[in-house]
Amino acid sequence: MRLLRRITPAMALALSSVPVVAAPLIVIDAHGGSFKAGQKIDSAKPITLKDGERVTLIAPDGKTITLRGKFSGLPMTSAPAATDPKQALAALMANRNARTSRVGAVRGESEPAPLPQPWLIDVSTPGERCLRPGQQPIWWRPEVRASQKFTLLSFDQSWRVDFEWAAGQHGIPAPPLAKFEGAAVFVIRMGEREYSITVNLVPTDLDGSTLASWMIEKGCIQQANALLRQMQQDQAAAK
Repeated sequence: MRLLRRITPAMALALSSVPVVAAPLIVIDAHGGSFKAGQKIDSAKPITLKDGERVTLIAPDGKTITLRGKFSGLPMTSAPAATDPKQALAALMANRNARTSRVGAVRGESEPAPLPQPWLIDVSTPGERCLRPGQQPIWWRPEVRASQKFTLLSFDQSWRVDFEWAAGQHGIPAPPLAKFEGAAVFVIRMGEREYSITVNLVPTDLDGSTLASWMIEKGCIQQANALLRQMQQDQAAAK
């Protein structure tokens, strides 16, 4: 994007007559600069990015905006579209499908088991997970025919907790864990396998399309799928 270096008085007058759109934006990801993931910013206030800096934002309608430096100006110059809920859901699912195909092709991963609820933490496979702040994690597994042990370790392996599912049991409530902010990486040992999961804390006050977009962008596809199913059911019930 080429930015004008000099604003003339006539241009300033024209710009001042353009209505400023005010909407809360959520930072999904940031490289360089003062922005942090989960931070809320006002779309009516200009931001500045230096060369090499980048920030990705979610708008209230669930759309993502990526800005790269050098940049100086309003992060969003038009109001979020008043989208029909069905169209918004269809767009979210298309975005989910695109991201799933892209990441799955790179990693060679198969589709994970569907979750019955969005906030269960599947520890049977590696990857990204999402959790609301203050919510007790529920460690979940898809297979329940036999009892199964697993160990959860901090990434630096300074502590460990051993768990065991009983036959027929899907979930185990987690005991209080070390406080973390933003994201925390855990190591899972299950049988002869060892892999990691990253638990991302969801920014407060996210809901609906914005929440689903955030989860998709973070890679919590399995949980986003469960949330999208809930949104579909809510739309069907509202008819």
